[in-house]
Amino acid sequence: MQIIEQLIIGKHSQETCEDGIASSNDFIAVIDGSTSKSPVQILPDMHNGRYAMLLVADLIQKTDAKISCKDFCKKASESILNIYREKKVDLKRLEKYPTERLTASAIIYSRYRKEIWMIGDCQCLIDGKLYTNRKPAEEILASKRSEYINKDLRKKRKLIDFQVIDKGREYILPALKASCNEQNISYAVIDGFEIPTDKVKILRAGREVVLASDGYPLLASTLDESEKLLHEQLKNDPLCINSFKATKGLMKGNVSFDDRAYVRFLT
Repeated sequence: MQIIEQLIIGKHSQETCEDGIASSNDFIAVIDGSTSKSPVQILPDMHNGRYAMLLVADLIQKTDAKISCKDFCKKASESILNIYREKKVDLKRLEKYPTERLTASAIIYSRYRKEIWMIGDCQCLIDGKLYTNRKPAEEILASKRSEYINKDLRKKRKLIDFQVIDKGREYILPALKASCNEQNISYAVIDGFEIPTDKVKILRAGREVVLASDGYPLLASTLDESEKLLHEQLKNDPLCINSFKATKGLMKGNVSFDDRAYVRFLT
């Protein structure tokens, strides 16, 4: 394996960034910790999304080279579950309130198996061909947010108002939280509970691969081009309600609408 280029940038800061890249002699991965939708934190000084990302990244670097996707999913769930037990977190409460779990998506390349595993919301290019794995409700909720904000903008509300307080996201937040009840039921994530492996995509790797989080609206075969497309999006549609619809936009004081991670490599 040969990494050609990589980048991690937090939407607000590197210290709070919930996206990460893990690499070893056997694996390359991008991990996307889920944006917190609850004030409850496992660690008092760190958002659950970042903590989840760091735990999964550490696990990948220690994982046996020959592990299967199914066994990795089991091991990842057990790893997070052990943290809950270590921190004396109420597991029954986590069953009832998934928004309080340590949750992350991950896209992982296995050198031994020549496979790419898509666990949750992530994307990749394999020899230039795009593969995505968006959450089932994501596009619907992004469209609802878009409609809400565009309606208010037609009433002469200012764009900057939504970059200070995103009323559109507030509008869809109850539905966003409700959609979390479907995690590891209708879609897969790493959250300490059993991962339905039929919801995990397994792809055959090609010669050149790009792995990325969903912080890139349009994924290109080079980092420069991906960054260029992102900056065009932020310039022309900073709220992410028209050319690209998302459940959040560029907030005042941030550098993008979401954290982002990108790695391009030869297998």
